[in-house]
Amino acid sequence: MDPADELAARLGLPVSDRGLLGRALVHGSFTNEHPDEPFGSNERLEFLGDAVVALVVSEALYVRHPDEDEGALTARRAALVSTRALARAAGRLGLGELVILGQGAERTGERHRPSVLAATFEAVVGAVYLDQGLATVQSWLIEQLADQLDAEVPVASLKSPKSRLQELSYVRWGAPPTYRVVSAIGPDHARRYVVEALVGDEALGRGEGGNRREAETEAAARALEALEGAEAGAAGPGEAPGPWTQSPEGAAE
Repeated sequence: MDPADELAARLGLPVSDRGLLGRALVHGSFTNEHPDEPFGSNERLEFLGDAVVALVVSEALYVRHPDEDEGALTARRAALVSTRALARAAGRLGLGELVILGQGAERTGERHRPSVLAATFEAVVGAVYLDQGLATVQSWLIEQLADQLDAEVPVASLKSPKSRLQELSYVRWGAPPTYRVVSAIGPDHARRYVVEALVGDEALGRGEGGNRREAETEAAARALEALEGAEAGAAGPGEAPGPWTQSPEGAAE
């Protein structure tokens, strides 16, 4: 079956413009290898879908959490529109099976990269919005994200690893962490970044991803794990506390 027809069947919506759905599945790596492709990649639809997802999720959270302030709502939205969350939604639709990649990206496993899946999901949202309008895409999108929208999750647990590491670093050391690119290898459409998270002058975590943001997020998560592990093994009763158990003198509160 044609990928656009298969996607239309999976969406369960009366999509009339299969060309839009087909374009939503075309990754930039394919158009790089096929410059004569008449419809281009899904990047413009991804741009539009990103805005639609943000609007729909923002309104849904505003209604569901009437007592929360802007900061709490922003944290919830960031978790819901994150690469990881949208990649999960894409996985439920099986978009990884349908996305159209160039040969180089296919060989490097881009079909299963969270960033590719999330971007494809946003492009599909953009296509559905253009074809069906805001009311339909709103209902469909809320259904796709219902389990996360309705979850009673404490706001503090929704903060990204980078935000949590920054807060911890300020409290304990009075300065934010920094991120150092160790390597960036591959063509533009399939580049792999390796990044280290440094607290002070010490590299505490290393991450890898298809862009710097992904790699930095993973590096921050590994750094948090290192800090939590150090805390777990901190000095016991009667011993001097280790370096992770207290802030240095003068650290920001």
